[in-house]
Amino acid sequence: MSDQDNPFDHSRIDDVIHGRLRLGIMAYLSTVSPAIFGELKDKVGATDGNLSTHLRKLEDAGYIRQEKRFVGRRPQTRIHLTKNGRKAWVLWISQMQGLMRAAE
Repeated sequence: MSDQDNPFDHSRIDDVIHGRLRLGIMAYLSTVSPAIFGELKDKVGATDGNLSTHLRKLEDAGYIRQEKRFVGRRPQTRIHLTKNGRKAWVLWISQMQGLMRAAE
């Protein structure tokens, strides 16, 4: 059986998305994009620093884009899921579904 035929092959799962907090970020952004930093922080239960670190990793992968602007006199960061991010998210879901089907 080749690696491509192995329904339990987990080697192609995207580690950038698969991290617990990044998974929550991607799931939320797949339904609400853009999200405001504070809103996203509350939804995934992260601290400012922890969320920033994980957002940077997703941004480096090209999965999200951060937009910094001012609303009135207050800074606001909006996080957008990119086209590549949505493709990666859909692929991750497909891979998880394949693993679950194989385990039935």
